[in-house]
Amino acid sequence: MKIVFAGTPDFARVALERLLAAGFQVLLVLTQPDRPAGRGMKLQASPVKQLALERQIALAQPRSLRLDGKHPQDAAAARAAIEAVQADAMVVAAYGLILPQWVLDTPRLGCLNIHASLLPRWRGAAPIHRAIEAGDAETGVTIMQMDAGLDTGAMLLRERLAIRGDDTTGSLHDRLAVLGGRLIVEALEITACGGLRPESQPEDGVTYAHKIEKAEAALDWTASACALARRVRAFNPFPGAVTTLGGEAIKIWAAHADRTTTRAAPGEVLAAGAEGIHVATGEGALVLTELQRAGGKRLTAADFLHGFALSPGQVLDAAAPSKAQH
Repeated sequence: MKIVFAGTPDFARVALERLLAAGFQVLLVLTQPDRPAGRGMKLQASPVKQLALERQIALAQPRSLRLDGKHPQDAAAARAAIEAVQADAMVVAAYGLILPQWVLDTPRLGCLNIHASLLPRWRGAAPIHRAIEAGDAETGVTIMQMDAGLDTGAMLLRERLAIRGDDTTGSLHDRLAVLGGRLIVEALEITACGGLRPESQPEDGVTYAHKIEKAEAALDWTASACALARRVRAFNPFPGAVTTLGGEAIKIWAAHADRTTTRAAPGEVLAAGAEGIHVATGEGALVLTELQRAGGKRLTAADFLHGFALSPGQVLDAAAPSKAQH
């Protein structure tokens, strides 16, 4: 089967690797243009681009696929490249560009999307983050026949995956990426035999996983300890949960809830020791176990306290300054 693949981050790279290992003919790869990254802000190729170059697969990096948009020349060149390979199907995984109707209509079998949730729950850009933040017990991967809507297409395959109590977005992402790679291979193999039956998404249970904004990183200590612990896990590795003390930003990478009742003001440090830093919240206490100062390394609470004095009675700020968002 001849495939066009569209994807950008590591989640998509895993799927592309599985497709290649399964023997599919990936004739063209679409990925986002190189972006500045790192301390030097040098242009960096996406993980999908790096793999395409390693495997010597034809590559396109259009800024847009809209023929009537801001970059019509990019879109026209991409259309010519897609039409030239006469692909049976396009596989899309975390690509980052909206596919106009001409793209959806070009492959013989249409466009199949690997979505990291159990649709229709968590349509949109950040399904892994939002599932953890909401306290969901499970998530999964849906292989979807794409249409013009936002993750509204018919479902082809779904498989559930439990969310562990210590899962971060990073750890859950890695397991879902592997699951997505396996499911897209299964979906294409079954599709080639005409064996898949599309199932419309139910109207009930629709939720949207809105894009993660850096401004969300600031911990609101008036929330419950359980909610804050979920947010810390959901925002690891990006954007990282943030609090401040005396104007200095502190990132919180690991924490757990202690439901012990306290009358202290939200944000007040209750205890600080090797086992963690206990902070009062709107309900219970949050125990901070891995922290990072601006420009420093991630440290356990014990190591962090060696270089940053915290004592009971000090109050962490609810809102982080803009410098904490870098």
